[in-house]
Amino acid sequence: MRVIFMGTPEFSVPALTAIAARHQVVAVYCQPPRPAGRGQKDRPSPVQVAAEALGIPVRYPVSLRTPEAQADFAALNADIAVVAAYGLILPQAVLDAPRLGCINIHASLLPRWRGAAPIHRAILSGDTETGVTIMQMEAGLDTGPMLLKGTMAITPTLTTGDLHDALSQQGATLILTALDGLDAGTLPATPQPDGGVTYAAKIDKAEARIDWSRPAVDVARQINGLSPFPGAWFEVDGQRIKVLQAEALPPRSGHPAGIVADDLLAVACGDGACVRLLSLQRAGKGALPTADFLRGTPLPAGTALA
Repeated sequence: MRVIFMGTPEFSVPALTAIAARHQVVAVYCQPPRPAGRGQKDRPSPVQVAAEALGIPVRYPVSLRTPEAQADFAALNADIAVVAAYGLILPQAVLDAPRLGCINIHASLLPRWRGAAPIHRAILSGDTETGVTIMQMEAGLDTGPMLLKGTMAITPTLTTGDLHDALSQQGATLILTALDGLDAGTLPATPQPDGGVTYAAKIDKAEARIDWSRPAVDVARQINGLSPFPGAWFEVDGQRIKVLQAEALPPRSGHPAGIVADDLLAVACGDGACVRLLSLQRAGKGALPTADFLRGTPLPAGTALA
């Protein structure tokens, strides 16, 4: 099929690569290069880099609402457009232009976690399962009928970074199955149920400071759900330290919240239980497992973390 691919971040790259190996990707749409790094030089998105390596033309219009942008899109004469974390709202004229419309790779089990940050929110909320939904796009926010779903378990120490990578690969596999089914006319669309709708709001950096007075399970979810970005953090001796992985431990009495309870970085929380900090990062340094981190930054039992 003639496919338009629309995506921007690293999450979208496996799907683009998989589609390009089986179909004719006539154009890739992504967000324009943005200033990044210390020099603030314009840096192309991961999808742009992948598309150019594959020899696919890349477009990054500021808007798709102008008649010119819509005419350019329609002129590609595509059978279908595949969207994966693109970053722009598609107006109805764009949704209607391809012969089979536009389909989306969404990293949740819709209708749960419609919106911007479904992977983070699934872990932060303590969900035990998530997955990928392939859906037919319509004007509403992730409201379109569902074509395919794939599920994946969320284990207690799974981080957003690891789940992101797994769901990215799952999406790449599912989208090929969906394209085959749509091309053959054998893939029915199922409306989303009215119940169970939740919205995954963007992550705010204000959510990242660890509150040790919360229950240990909640603190562990906060740490894992915000890893690697923006990274949950605490302060000790005026130094900010990020925690990139943790696990909740059984109840342990006798330690106030925020006090290091042993020499392996179990930290007491508000419910009398502890979280074990498994991976930490000082400012300007790389992430380290706890044992390696403690060799450079001792935090012995009794240390108070803020």
